Amino acid sequence: MIPAGADGPRQRVLVYNGGFVMQRRLRRILHLAGYDVRLGRPGDGDAVAIWGNSPTAHRGRAVAERIGAPLLRVEDAFLRSLHPGRTGEPPMGLCLDRSGVHFDPATPSDLETLLATAPLDDTALLNRARDAIARMREGHLSKYSATDPTATPPEPGYVLVVDQTRDDASVRASGGNDALFREMLVFAQEEHPGARIVIKTHPETRNGYRPGYFSEADTNRRISLDESNISPWTLLEGAVGVYTVSSHLGFEAILAGHRPRVFGQPFYVGWGRTQDETPVPRRERQLTTAQLFAAAMILYPTWYDPFTDTLCEIETVLDNLDAQVRAWRQDRHGWVAHGIRLWKRPHMQRFFGREKRVIFRDSPVQGRARLAWSSARQASEPGVTRVEDGFLRSRGLGAQLVPPLSLVADSAGIYYDPSRPSDLEHWIARRASLTGAQLMRAERLIATLTKGRLTKYNLGGTLPDLPDKHLVLVPGQVENDASVLTGASDICTNADLLRAVRAARPAAVIVYKPHPDVEAGLRPGAIDARDLADVVADNADPVALIEACDELFTLTSLMGFEALLRKIPVTTLGAPFYAGWGLTRDLGQPPTRRVARPTLAGLVHATLIDYPRYLDPVTGQPCPVEVAVARLAAGHTHQPPMLRGLSKLQGMLATWAHLWR
Repeated sequence: MIPAGADGPRQRVLVYNGGFVMQRRLRRILHLAGYDVRLGRPGDGDAVAIWGNSPTAHRGRAVAERIGAPLLRVEDAFLRSLHPGRTGEPPMGLCLDRSGVHFDPATPSDLETLLATAPLDDTALLNRARDAIARMREGHLSKYSATDPTATPPEPGYVLVVDQTRDDASVRASGGNDALFREMLVFAQEEHPGARIVIKTHPETRNGYRPGYFSEADTNRRISLDESNISPWTLLEGAVGVYTVSSHLGFEAILAGHRPRVFGQPFYVGWGRTQDETPVPRRERQLTTAQLFAAAMILYPTWYDPFTDTLCEIETVLDNLDAQVRAWRQDRHGWVAHGIRLWKRPHMQRFFGREKRVIFRDSPVQGRARLAWSSARQASEPGVTRVEDGFLRSRGLGAQLVPPLSLVADSAGIYYDPSRPSDLEHWIARRASLTGAQLMRAERLIATLTKGRLTKYNLGGTLPDLPDKHLVLVPGQVENDASVLTGASDICTNADLLRAVRAARPAAVIVYKPHPDVEAGLRPGAIDARDLADVVADNADPVALIEACDELFTLTSLMGFEALLRKIPVTTLGAPFYAGWGLTRDLGQPPTRRVARPTLAGLVHATLIDYPRYLDPVTGQPCPVEVAVARLAAGHTHQPPMLRGLSKLQGMLATWAHLWR
């Protein structure tokens, strides 16, 4: 019986392992894959599910053999999680195999059948494989991704010997034991005379869960033990040879361009990408790395998206994992945060305090990285990471104390200040070249944002009557805003901006859109623009205005970036982050260091995918931009009642202060 999937009838699978009952994610993936997990005795048409070759698998095998029920063998997928499963972290996918276990060569598994018989010649599939490998490599993503890409590797030229956990099922299936691991270490030394040997310990061994086969007793002047959490991709880059029994790191070595020496019989041996000490005779097909990856990582696993609670493709898993990994790597040592207003602190805690709670104080704390709101006095101090709202923020204004869905944390500068490089500048320059997958992702994001009419604040509004003439949109700004103070030059007020636009476009209809914070009475800066503009679009829908106008002039407003998304020509008179890259007409003075020429898709990838961090308001988890956009479109943001009251009081005080200036 073939499972019908999430929307059809399900095949009953009987289980005799408590993990199937206790682990909610495991049951949910099986349910979505078309299986109904039950306890009891199998009936006609039922199957028995077992966890690979685990110590409890014999129970299920015995029941299945006794009554003739088929077996469903379940294992973690090859991109599992941040940390090993023994930490309690659920998997991002499963390998569901009706024939065997992928790491056990005794019986051909579904994966081996795919590798041996599937065509694996579809261009689109192989392009997906190559793009996914590049994505894993760039993001330092692996089976367990809680690694440090910045850790200092050994000097290049070493031989990498991969340790594994003692008596692991994959080791036993390959006939591995102490003697085989010792033999492997001897081969590594003999085949690379004079080279240094680096033994890489397993993450579970490093974290104290299970011992490995090697220890400090095996080290000497030539042999060292690496127990750090260095990224496998960094370690593989400097290696001149890779030796393993059956570790998944051997597969990742293939993806990194190595031809590892394999002493066991894991799924990736026998296809021409490895040097095999004990070949599997029935595996004779020669595969490329892309073909091997396509079968093992795209066609074989059952992937799961926790944000939509659906099965998904590997690209979604990579998006989700990348968001998790980025947050973990930035937050794992803990932060001390400066200049954070009281109302923002709960949201900062949710963004940056998942690994260790953020400490809010004005002075440094030993052993913690420093984080400061970009306007805080500490923000300009060396080594401080600056924080600001992201570009897809919320439904409502930050000045109204509406919590953000996105923040940016910039270790180099901050995006709105052109006086120094920022992390965003780095990303924009890097995205002057995109892979096929990156291009498609950015283009899909642009289409989703424009179709959904989404902007930074998503306030809505009306559209005033506009004449059928050449319309120039001029967004007003808060004149004491940091982006104006740092990014504007001679023209630095809304009135002067309007005069400059009138001089440049004397025959056009000038449409002035006041800044929403000013309209709401939350920030000073209101002007009487009736003599400077033809139309004053109070409380207007910014998207409707952008779409109705023929071009946009701005100092540094984010509306210029939002206009670019909608293919509207933009002229800048200041130096916003999107100026100087060849996508705008620049009358200001953007930094001359901006020499890269990204496409609009490259600018969008850098600005909305690479640079900000997003937090899902539904699950409370770090998420990719696509999830944040879906939540914004669905209205899944909220403002606690207390903050609504505080925002009104703040607006009254701002108005009072402005009147008495």
